[in-house]
This record gives sequence, structure tokens and C-alpha cells, in this order.
Amino acid sequence: MKVFEEFELTNYNSYKIHSKCKRAYFPDSEEDIIDLFSRSQDYVLLGSGHNVILSNSYYEREFIIFNGNFSQIGLNDNGILEAESGVTMYDLSLFALDNGLTGLEIFYDIPSSLGGAVVMNAGASGEEIKDVLVKVRYLDLVDLQVKEIFKEDMDFQYRNSFFQKNTNKIVIKAWLKLESGDCEKIKSKMDQIRSQRWQKQPKDYPNAGSVFKRPKGYYVGALIDELKLKGLTKGGAKVSEKHGGFIINFDGASGKDIIELITEIKDRVMGKFGIELEVEQRII
Repeated sequence: MKVFEEFELTNYNSYKIHSKCKRAYFPDSEEDIIDLFSRSQDYVLLGSGHNVILSNSYYEREFIIFNGNFSQIGLNDNGILEAESGVTMYDLSLFALDNGLTGLEIFYDIPSSLGGAVVMNAGASGEEIKDVLVKVRYLDLVDLQVKEIFKEDMDFQYRNSFFQKNTNKIVIKAWLKLESGDCEKIKSKMDQIRSQRWQKQPKDYPNAGSVFKRPKGYYVGALIDELKLKGLTKGGAKVSEKHGGFIINFDGASGKDIIELITEIKDRVMGKFGIELEVEQRII
């Protein structure tokens, strides 16, 4: 396990917010994770760094980071894909492609770790991680025991799950059931999905994906368009002119800038439409 003092987090969050923590741990095994939580439970957990907003420039709390580590992937004797929670969905989808397995194409260009995808039930275009999930192995901080839970017991909802509601359960590993497919068709779908996202989303500036959950019966981008909020700025943060549901770091934005911009958008949407937007991103 690697340990770093006064660790710079700028390259470990997709907004590229300048931030630092007192100490950062990069566990390599299940034993490392158990050992860390046996010492303390006051850590900040950070996966791939997407879908998060670092609100502080400095954190006295220690971070446990899953990014480039704890990322083993394999297929068991039953053809079920097994992967550690630190693996990126990008690498996982490429592994599936290499093994002629279909079901993860939609995640090819969704920036997330597997652990993060399970916690928030990540997905797009009507497909979600729960559709292919079999079970999850996790560390229960209540008694420091490693346990397993099947998909049927995880209470999956839109961008929500058992793990989002129980933050004292730490995802360690997941099993996914995929179907055999044609590699050329799988690759074609992956390329098409990426092309479509790049056309619609602001890939030229640091961002953390969709800021808000979609309210029932509405589209956030359409609400923001109607309010003419594209291009609205707070400090170095801006509502993307390409897609109103995204906030970009166009000029050295701080977490405070992004949060102030989110507050402004929420207030304006509530004032005009009476709709309470729910932030999808995790504020740390």
C-alpha cells in the first residue's frame, strides 16, 4: 500500500480543483482496506475522482483513494466477470470487449470507478449497472466484517442504491453477468456511444458530468436553456455553453465557485418552475 503525506488532489478530481489532503492511502488489497478501517473510520473515500466536488482547498482528514490501484479483473469458471472496486468502467468495458462479452458498452465513456458506479447505480440511455450486477462484496464498518449482498437486496433506484443510503458499507468487489457477443458489434456500439457523447458534452474543459439528477417529467438542460443560464459564471466556474446540465472549470475554479454556481442555478429553477433540483455530484 502506498502512503503519501500532504497529497496534491488536483489530478485526482475531474474538475481539476486545486486541493490537498493531509495524507492519502492507496490500498492494494482487501487486507489493506480492513487494516485502514481498523485504525480509524474518519476517512474520505475517493474513487476515480469523477462526480465529486472538492469544496476545500485543504483537508485535515485522510483520504483513501482508489485510482490506478485495487483494480484486478477476471472471469470465473462460470463466465462471471469479477472485478475490484478500483477498476475504471473504461477498463472494465475494454476487458469485456477483449473477451467478447456484451453489456458494458454504455459504460465505455462513463467516467467512474466500478465502486462508484455501484454506489450511484450509474448508467445512461436506459441502461444501468444494476442490469448486469450479480452481487457485491463489501466491508461493513459496523463490525469490520466482510460481507456479500446480492443485487436483489440492494434496493436499486435511479442514481441510488443500498450503498448510497448506507455509507458505512464500503464496496470491495463486484460480480457482473454479461452475455457473449460479436466483438465487432460491441466495438461499433462503444464507438457510437463515445461519438454521441462528445458531440453533446463539454469535453474541452474539466468537468464532472451531469450536475443534477433529472427531475421527473423534465430535462435539466431544457430548464437551464429556457432560463438562458448557459455561460453563467461564478469565479472560474461556468455553466457549459455546449450542455446546460454541465458545469465546467474554465479558469481555475475552486470548489466554492462551483457550489455557488450550483446554488444560483437551483434558486433560479425553483423561482421560475417550482422544481427542486437535486445535485447528483458528491460534495466533499
